[in-house]
Amino acid sequence: MKKTLAVLLAASLAVASLFAGGAKESSDSQTKTYVFAADATWPPMEFVDEAGNLTGFEVELMPLVGKEVGMDFEVKNIPWDTIFAGLANGAYDGVSSGVTVTEERKKTMDFSTPILSNGQVVIVLAKDKDTIKNVNDLPSKANVGVQIGTTGDFALADYDLTVKRYDDIGLAIQDMLNGNLAACVCDSLIASDFVLANKNYQGKLAIAGTPFTQEDIAIAVQKGNKALLDKINEGLAKMQQDGSLDALKKKWNIL
Repeated sequence: MKKTLAVLLAASLAVASLFAGGAKESSDSQTKTYVFAADATWPPMEFVDEAGNLTGFEVELMPLVGKEVGMDFEVKNIPWDTIFAGLANGAYDGVSSGVTVTEERKKTMDFSTPILSNGQVVIVLAKDKDTIKNVNDLPSKANVGVQIGTTGDFALADYDLTVKRYDDIGLAIQDMLNGNLAACVCDSLIASDFVLANKNYQGKLAIAGTPFTQEDIAIAVQKGNKALLDKINEGLAKMQQDGSLDALKKKWNIL
């Protein structure tokens, strides 16, 4: 999907205007609201439901983490391709969007304790599941779809494949169904939702084998923001102790 320069500029200005300054004062109290960005194209982690509401595991998680430590946390929908630049610029306080912890990212942001374990998997058409059982079974130079700038995008750098990048993984999957891709690569959590839970794709897709990477997912904050990071970790620890973190994972079928 192509966006014109004008649309991108308008979107950037809107995001900057809405989130300038990160944490904001609540209109009805002196309590600060801490804003966490999420790209709402990754069910069950974060997505927009049929009623137009932002929802998902991490969308529900962050307010609960805040509640555990007496703070007000909320999640806003921000496009993935601008999400880390906005964090660095202080447009919001954190990113809660299925973020994989990598050594490269640690150089520019800090991470909470992991909230989930994850890995990259190959999604293929159901008819190909017996011939493509892992990433190494894909033909040389085969077209493989990913969401631009994600771990799945980076994970294919070591493979002799033609990477096709999309604004969200759903567009890549649709292009595969249209016959333009041999496979798609994305987080195992996201893949499971598309393949197993999405009624539109039932019987059409399959996951080829097990994850070919192993990763931790965590909440990202600005580099050096130890005060906020400590509160997030405290809230996560309390949720783990009282069982509410596991209950939320069970609700979203990601245990």
